[in-house]
Amino acid sequence: MIETERLVLRDWTDQDRAAFHAMNSDPRVMATIGPPQTREEADAVIDDMRAKNREGLGLWAIERRADRRMLGFCGIGHAPAASPVEGELEIGWRLVHDAWGQGYAREAAEASLAWAWTHTVRAKIVAITTPGNVRSWGLMKRIGMTRVADGDFDHPALAEGDPLRRHLTYTIERPR
Repeated sequence: MIETERLVLRDWTDQDRAAFHAMNSDPRVMATIGPPQTREEADAVIDDMRAKNREGLGLWAIERRADRRMLGFCGIGHAPAASPVEGELEIGWRLVHDAWGQGYAREAAEASLAWAWTHTVRAKIVAITTPGNVRSWGLMKRIGMTRVADGDFDHPALAEGDPLRRHLTYTIERPR
C-alpha cells in the first residue's frame, strides 16, 4: 500500500498473526500501552484493523523490505469514541522491541501522514499516548506534532485508577 526506502506498510495477512501476538505479549512493548495480550486478543485486534482498513483508513502492518519481517503497525484511523478527540483522525504505531531506536517508526509515521494529506481532506491529525510513553510523544514531536495545551484526558476505555488512564494529545496541521 505504502512503500518507503526501508518499509512497506500493507494490509494484514494471516501470516502476521504469530509475530503480532509476540509483539503484543512482550511486556517491554506493552509497558505504556496496556497488559500483554493473549493470542486470541491479538488476533481480534488484527481482525478489527483489517475490517477498518476496508473502510478506507488503515493501521497497516509494517514490513521491513530487506527481509520481509513484520515489525509492527502504523497508520491513520479514527480516534477513540467517547474521548475528547472523537471524530478526529488519529495516527498510531507500535513496533517490536528490537526495532526500536532505528528510525522505523518515524519513517512509517511520516509516510502515513503523507498518505493522510493526499487521501483525506482533514485539516489536522491527532495522536494520543500516556505521559510515561516517552518514546511515542518524543516521536510525535520529531514528526512535527505539538502537544495540545489543554488536551490531557482520562481515556474512557480504561478504568479509574488504571495507571495508563491519563493521556496526552498531540496534533499536526495539514501542510500548506
